[in-house]
Amino acid sequence: MTVQNGLGSATEVTKFSTLLPVSPVLGVVMVVLALAATAVAAVGRLGHGPAVLRSAVRAAVQLALVSVVIATITRSIPLTAAFVVLMYLVAARVAGRRITTGRAAWWAAVPIGVATAPVIVLLLATGLVPPHGITVIPIAGILIGGALTATTLAGRRAVEELIHRRGEVEAALSIGLSDRDAAMEICRHHAATALIPALDQTRTVGLVTLPGAFVGMLLGGASPIAAGAVQLFVLIALLAVEAVAIVLTIELAARGRFS
Repeated sequence: MTVQNGLGSATEVTKFSTLLPVSPVLGVVMVVLALAATAVAAVGRLGHGPAVLRSAVRAAVQLALVSVVIATITRSIPLTAAFVVLMYLVAARVAGRRITTGRAAWWAAVPIGVATAPVIVLLLATGLVPPHGITVIPIAGILIGGALTATTLAGRRAVEELIHRRGEVEAALSIGLSDRDAAMEICRHHAATALIPALDQTRTVGLVTLPGAFVGMLLGGASPIAAGAVQLFVLIALLAVEAVAIVLTIELAARGRFS
């Protein structure tokens, strides 16, 4: 069973296997939910009311455009590679802006790239993911998205710890630790908690949550065995990618690259 076979079986969609048919009703429900989320955020004074609505609108526009683009580029290997690079650059930019400002933000590209590129190359080299856009783009998107989340969480926590506990860093320096080692002692523990969401998702899969890849394949007509195999692969790959991204992000923070 390859990832291509699993994803391929999911494309055999029938009218009976689609849980959310594309219809005016779906559009109305999404609008109602977006407005409800905005209202709750505003009433609860979360400070993100307008951002919720903007995010929903932006997601709708982006997904519409991406759907058209993917339908066009999946037949071309160069265009598929270019799209994956674009996803990587956007992820690096978003993670960097969440961690710091200015040119230092581009250091976030290092953990995301180093974490995801070897896994994608390995999957292509072993034939588990054939060089076709319809399989490469979803898998690359999942892995880059996981690295984005891990890098953002680890980077923010590391930088915040180093700022708020500057006195402890200076105390560690006073006893002879290097700048990197002193910073590492302060930020590593809290930044490492960025791996907890991926661990919890993997531990509870099938018991508490049914992740998107699994549900999507079932709705697409794939067998439960095929859906489970692909989902397990995705979860394990994400653990590897996010662990590498977090370690590299903490290292960069300890060396002052995000300062």
